[in-house]
Amino acid sequence: MKQEQVQCVAPSPANREGQGLSPRLNRLSPSATLAMSQRSSELKAQGIDIINMSVGEPDFNTPDHIKEAAIQAVRDNWSRYSPVPGYPGLRQAIVNKLKRENGVEYSPEQILCSNGAKQSVCNTIMALVGEGDEVIIPAPYWVSYPQMVLLADGTPVYVEAGIEQDFKITPEQLEAAITPKTRALILCSPSNPTGAVYSREELEALKEVLLRHERVIVIADEIYEHINYVGSHASMAQFPDIKERVVIINGVSKAYAMTGWRIGFIAAPQWIVKACNKLQGQYTSGPCSVSQKAAEVAFAGPQECVEEMRQAFERRKNLIVRLAREIPGLEVNEPQGAFYLFPKCSSFFGKRDGNRVITTSSDLAMYLLEVGHVATVGGDAFGSPECFRMSYATSDENIVEAMRRIKETLARLK
Repeated sequence: MKQEQVQCVAPSPANREGQGLSPRLNRLSPSATLAMSQRSSELKAQGIDIINMSVGEPDFNTPDHIKEAAIQAVRDNWSRYSPVPGYPGLRQAIVNKLKRENGVEYSPEQILCSNGAKQSVCNTIMALVGEGDEVIIPAPYWVSYPQMVLLADGTPVYVEAGIEQDFKITPEQLEAAITPKTRALILCSPSNPTGAVYSREELEALKEVLLRHERVIVIADEIYEHINYVGSHASMAQFPDIKERVVIINGVSKAYAMTGWRIGFIAAPQWIVKACNKLQGQYTSGPCSVSQKAAEVAFAGPQECVEEMRQAFERRKNLIVRLAREIPGLEVNEPQGAFYLFPKCSSFFGKRDGNRVITTSSDLAMYLLEVGHVATVGGDAFGSPECFRMSYATSDENIVEAMRRIKETLARLK
């Protein structure tokens, strides 16, 4: 008797895509910034000289005294699981930093350390937001905020703040956006992608609105705190009458050039910290032990390196603003922090270079990459389709050459 043969054919990747995945995952959009990085890498692999102005991280190296602390931690065998919220020494260093630099009082029990500020934001949203809840997100916004809200089954509510108002929302706009379903406001200052910085007076005006709506929690993303060009940093948590409804998000990535070390934290009311701790304990536990010891020294050690990097960023900001304002068709404001320029480029929409027509800022960004060989990011990804983002976290020479290429490339559009 002939044995029947059964042929098992694995489904092709195309057939598998989207099948069997959760609705939660299918709601999420791919990262536009990562897509641009991928295309940039492909062109570089072909031998094309690409100037990358799409990356959101400092180009400096981690300061030596912080690296030495990490090396010593390895030698001292800090290689085991840490407590979920982080080592007591790191949490105390953060408490001291918040008191010293920001004038706000927290206890170590009100601090939770995570794998970067991105996880800190996501922890907070996942702990506070549920189905039917609305989260107010000023636009332009960091690409991941809406995706995190969707992940938590919440609804993003966008409040548009254009270049004419320096990308900052007004109290009137905030009041109009709040409903009985509003659970949180995400406020990023200094801002990615715009470099906008809210002054103490502007925050106080927003606070007066929030005091009338007790259910709303403020998620204050302050990861760019030290890269500001307006003097001292203002935080919503500095107002005693709303501090118990504020979650500070911060970390070491930007101020200390430690993006790959992955240490962020929240400072918040203890009930929120306990909730985030419960969540984190079930899916990542505490962050890297060696990175924690390095971050402790970053917060507690000498701070001159922070100011040196800030001064370099301010010099570059002045340079790129001056050069961008010399490019016909771009509308440029003056960033007050972070290391991004977010010019308005809608005057180029509808223009063409041969058969290539520019209809969106993403089209323009891809055109600048493939023709001008400068990597930027279209504003569509940030909820502002009339603008595009350039990072000036690169050398002065790269900035000058990149702006020359952009000026020449845009001049080809008719």
